[in-house]
Amino acid sequence: MSPSSASPARPWLRALLLALLVAAANFGLWAWANRPVDAPGWSGPIHGFAYSAYRRFQSPLTGDYPTPAEISSDLATLSHYTHRIRTYASLQTPEIPRLARNYGMHVMAGAWLDSDKRHNEQELQALIEQAHRYPHTITRVIVGNEVLLRHDMAPSELMRYLDRARAAIRQPVSTAEPWHIWETYPELADHVDFITVHLLPYWEGVPRKDAVGNVLMHYEQLKRMFPGKPIVIGEVGWPSNGDRYRYAEPSLANEALFLRQWLNVAKAYHIDYYLMEAFDQPWKESLGEGRVGAYWGMFGADRKLKFPLTGPILEDPHWPWKALAASLLALLPMLLFARYFERFRVRGRLFFLALMQLAAGLIAWSVTVPFAFYLDPVDWAMLVILFPAQLAILAVLLINGFEFVEVLWHRRWQRHFPLLDALPPERQPFVSIHLACYNEPPEMVIATLDSLAALDYAHFEVLVIDNNTRDEAVWTPVQAYCEKLGPRFRFYHLAQWPGFKAGALNFGLKETDPRAEVVAVVDADYVVHADWLSRLCGYFENPKVAVVQCPQAHRDFEHNAFRRMTAWEFDGFFRIGMHHRNERNAIIQHGTMTLVRRAALEGDGGWSEWTICEDAELGLRLMHAGYDLVYVDEVMGQGLTPADFTAYKSQRYRWAFGAMQILKARWHWMTEPGPLTPGQRFHFLTGWFSWFADALHLVFTLMALIWTALMLLFPQYFSLPLKLFLIPVLGFFVAKAVFGIWLYRKRVPCSWRDTLMAAIASMGLSHAIARGIWWGLVKQKGEFVRTAKQRRLRGRPSAFAAVREELFMVLGLGAAIVGMVLLFGGRYEEGKLWIAILIAQSIPYLAALAGAWLAHREGERVG
Repeated sequence: MSPSSASPARPWLRALLLALLVAAANFGLWAWANRPVDAPGWSGPIHGFAYSAYRRFQSPLTGDYPTPAEISSDLATLSHYTHRIRTYASLQTPEIPRLARNYGMHVMAGAWLDSDKRHNEQELQALIEQAHRYPHTITRVIVGNEVLLRHDMAPSELMRYLDRARAAIRQPVSTAEPWHIWETYPELADHVDFITVHLLPYWEGVPRKDAVGNVLMHYEQLKRMFPGKPIVIGEVGWPSNGDRYRYAEPSLANEALFLRQWLNVAKAYHIDYYLMEAFDQPWKESLGEGRVGAYWGMFGADRKLKFPLTGPILEDPHWPWKALAASLLALLPMLLFARYFERFRVRGRLFFLALMQLAAGLIAWSVTVPFAFYLDPVDWAMLVILFPAQLAILAVLLINGFEFVEVLWHRRWQRHFPLLDALPPERQPFVSIHLACYNEPPEMVIATLDSLAALDYAHFEVLVIDNNTRDEAVWTPVQAYCEKLGPRFRFYHLAQWPGFKAGALNFGLKETDPRAEVVAVVDADYVVHADWLSRLCGYFENPKVAVVQCPQAHRDFEHNAFRRMTAWEFDGFFRIGMHHRNERNAIIQHGTMTLVRRAALEGDGGWSEWTICEDAELGLRLMHAGYDLVYVDEVMGQGLTPADFTAYKSQRYRWAFGAMQILKARWHWMTEPGPLTPGQRFHFLTGWFSWFADALHLVFTLMALIWTALMLLFPQYFSLPLKLFLIPVLGFFVAKAVFGIWLYRKRVPCSWRDTLMAAIASMGLSHAIARGIWWGLVKQKGEFVRTAKQRRLRGRPSAFAAVREELFMVLGLGAAIVGMVLLFGGRYEEGKLWIAILIAQSIPYLAALAGAWLAHREGERVG
């Protein structure tokens, strides 16, 4: 094969090598996270198991009890490991002693005592009767389980029950309590034949590595305290799943390590014990122990041994299949990306491939999560909500990551458009500049007219179209000034004119000089550079070019903290997002400082009056018509930032609302075959994903508030979401912040302080954007609200008048956080993660309050 014939395969080979490298790293990461742990093995008998007979969907709380056949099957399984079991109640499963006798097992039988005296009498009588009926099977009895810990009765009352049992039966009698209860009530030992203690280091927040030592310490303390009494550990164990408690981490590996270490230590010290417990009991999640209550068994609820008692221990024995699924899921997308984006630097490609692989890994992991937990219908409902949300989060993260990689690690821009040399007069196309204004301060408009009059360009006209301004004192000074500037400045006042700004611009089109080849649009607050037209109009010599766009920029903001933060927030999009979109001829046509080929504009129907974002819609329409749009990242004019937070919010609300109008009306352009390129479709679908994320943020904040209220009011029915779903959500918040700040520092020429203030300004718009998105999706028409650049107010509103809804959200989230801290904060890792999410959800609303306060303060200072 000749070198020339082999060369087309080389890019694919390079791409395949990169994709395989990342896939191998993914497999290695799974292997590292699930590396085997060595621990002493165990092959002998186990002293005993605490045994509750309930199966996966059975519960004493609902009266759904196991059958004798199911109990017999359990005992047959346990008989291979032990000859002793411990029970907790005598009324619910009275068949256990009879069935245990068939397997030669001894039973430490229990009577369940609580605050119901009638029930206690029935339990005690049933225990006494069973002790009499099965004297060789029931070898010891337990009257009450953690009764004093739960404060179900006074110690004196429990002692009376113990004395009655000791008088009625011959078997040794005890009651079961944690170690600190025995130390608090040492007189209890005078009423029992042996001490039964629960030693569960998880509930003391002890790290697993110190857990066996913790058990031995408390065991030795009790031996010294009660030298004449035998001591039986009635419960000792470690959970395999659930919520982290302080330093105690429940996991399959930790349970295996603890039990295997304990079995060897107990044998060495001749300790009498019952493992907590034989089989997982999913119903215990509703007992106030949190999710961890379901996972104490050495066997799962499916009656299978969770881990081997000899050999290496694996946290997730199925990890190779999950890692393989994640690698295969990501392999083709990674291959295609690595092939078609070779123009990115290698580190950029590797970064995005790793991001794609991470997303695939999270999907593979999330899909298998439900099979590691005992989920009830409420949990499943939560997963049905969270899993699609997680997919949406991953999509937003990948889209942001693509922008991050392209902007940061491109070798060169494919479509770079600099300022051109000034055109000589004989080559200059005639330009009609349209300035639409509504109720604008005349001195501001006059400043714009002065800058237009100073243009270093031979062939242009200026049409000032004032629409719907009622106060003659506002528009007549502008009219007079136009007359003063001469015949190339024409003024039109339109009373009760329809179509908002688009209607005014369409009127301007009809009045445009027939010689005009280019229509320029400038906002009423912009001061343009003298060479604006002469340095840009040369691009129209290419007949495919329909739009030449410069960035929006601002002036007079440096000494006003609010205007400064908004100015830099605006700048980020033009320094980052517009370059990213320009690579695929998909820029947003954003109205001001824009030049449009007149033939393309009129030939495609002019400005659309059905949307309040007529500029962005025109850009999409011209792309659909096959034209090129040019973005020149050079500031050729500066306007004013919004006057206050109300104006700032209303402007972004209008953009979000208008974006949804466009998306609904032009959806078929995105989904059906047509002239739009894949890159253009990508940007006009995903370019609004960050705004959709704001819309979803509002929805999920409201849902989080409702869920938190339900957990606080009805903890027996509503539990904390799984941490495996909460961690990616928090990771998304962090990653999005890192991407944004990193890009800002690289692309926007501002200080760290300005970067952080711009981030606050951006986050403060989240609620306004969310409202714009949702209303834009459900409403057909929106009202064009002028963005005020100056305010003339007789009495200033309160600082937070513009953010009342955000204030209510902050108060609601604050109440939810306080409630969570009081109920869950110090107990479970899931509780802390949920609090962290509530805090993260509150940040945009707090940012809005900060922005409103800053705008008010600066307004007061200026006033």
